[in-house]
Amino acid sequence: MVDRPFLQAAKNLGMTEDQVFEQLKRYEKIGVMRRYAAILRHRDAGFTANGMIVWNVPEPRIEDVGEILGAFPQVSHCYQRPSYQDWQYNVFSMVHCKSIPEAEDVAKEIQKQIKVDDYRILFSSREFKKTRVEYFTENEFKIEETITV
Repeated sequence: MVDRPFLQAAKNLGMTEDQVFEQLKRYEKIGVMRRYAAILRHRDAGFTANGMIVWNVPEPRIEDVGEILGAFPQVSHCYQRPSYQDWQYNVFSMVHCKSIPEAEDVAKEIQKQIKVDDYRILFSSREFKKTRVEYFTENEFKIEETITV
């Protein structure tokens, strides 16, 4: 981890950081890049208690509750999902903590702030390898080929 992640790239390019940032803004403006983001491999960083907290939020409160959930630093994802007769939970928030008790404490703290009593924490039991999205896969198939079903 470094405080100035673009500094070395700027040096390698013979540019200042400001020049690199201007170029990056230009790429965003013309639509070449949508955003720049760091990827944290949470398990490698010690966050091994990863839990999806599912909430049964009254429909009129979903928007407000979602905004509060999204403001918690431990929450990486927050979604509204449909509920069903046998699964009434309609808001999902993913938390990353260093232990199960810490995740349970985070859930209790969130619960106090959003005032939703009906929730469960579903902890990850296994992580599958993530792969990058491949946008240009012409080498794997030809678009002109007819696929026989």
